[in-house]
Amino acid sequence: MAALLIYRLIEMKKAIAILPIFLLLISCSKEDIIEPAPEENPEISLTIPTGFPSLNSSVNGNKPTKFGVELGEKLFHEKMFSANNTVSCASCHQQSNAFSDKNIQAIGIHDRVGLRNTPPIQNMAFMNFYNWDGNILQLEKQPLVPIITHEEMNSSILEVIDKISTVHEYKDLFKKAFGDESITSERIYRSIAQYEYTLISANSKYDRVKRNEGEIFTESEARGYQVFKQKCASCHSTELFTDQSFRNVGFPINPSIEEAGRARITGIPADYMSFRVPSLRNVEYTAPYGSFGQFPTLKAVLDYFDNGVLYADNLDPFLKENGNRIPLTEQEKQDAISFIKTLSDHTFVGKE
Repeated sequence: MAALLIYRLIEMKKAIAILPIFLLLISCSKEDIIEPAPEENPEISLTIPTGFPSLNSSVNGNKPTKFGVELGEKLFHEKMFSANNTVSCASCHQQSNAFSDKNIQAIGIHDRVGLRNTPPIQNMAFMNFYNWDGNILQLEKQPLVPIITHEEMNSSILEVIDKISTVHEYKDLFKKAFGDESITSERIYRSIAQYEYTLISANSKYDRVKRNEGEIFTESEARGYQVFKQKCASCHSTELFTDQSFRNVGFPINPSIEEAGRARITGIPADYMSFRVPSLRNVEYTAPYGSFGQFPTLKAVLDYFDNGVLYADNLDPFLKENGNRIPLTEQEKQDAISFIKTLSDHTFVGKE
């Protein structure tokens, strides 16, 4: 086991050696130049739901606009982003699944299987990190990653620009959003981010109960809320239902030697197999669960915590203090799931 860990850390260090070059490529560009929106392209006001944190700093430098969002949504669904014109962002990030998919691990071009489960896209304007390992700090830096990744779109941003430049509708939209027809990488990234910033989910039954809008929890949901506060809220805190931290919670480990969790980015052994705590909002729609889809159902997740997780030196303290488990009765599991389903925003996922 020790030899395997050392081998994985060596492989991880190789990846990390390349990381600064990659970060340089996606950061040292015109993307950092803020272009003012044309006067006839009004800003879209983002309403911060009660109890939510402030908008992250990137939003202030790339405020959504009417045509920026319209362009971003179209680009989000554009299959010309992939080398063979078969895969778009929306291929994996499907609205009915809270902008995730139903696959164990993401499936991209030529049915290539990715390293991890597709994370949902919601409330991105309030997040400080993106992806399972937090390798992206600004949403505007994210679109390039799937475009160039072999298992996802296997293309290049220059190829994407060449393709969409032949479509008259895009020239018109870029002019409306940015003032002229010029199609550039930074404009693509900024418009997609603008669209994603508008994907705010805060109208679940839980939210309506909290806002005293005439709904109340059932007995099971109310009991589940108490279970949640006692045994889940230390990680899934705030109105985002994530504290945005990185933790090793002892889940089954992805067998890929490319995986190291947060340590894949930081190179710190103490971060090995730690992942960003996912939000529980709309989690009813985002199965399977875990960084590489280890669990088919919410019940399977709770059973695993109850039966005991994999030990690790950096296992989350909450688990260590409770014998490497979260003890739950069958009734508590049923009630907790009832409560968790009150976090489902049917309008957001297009089911109302």
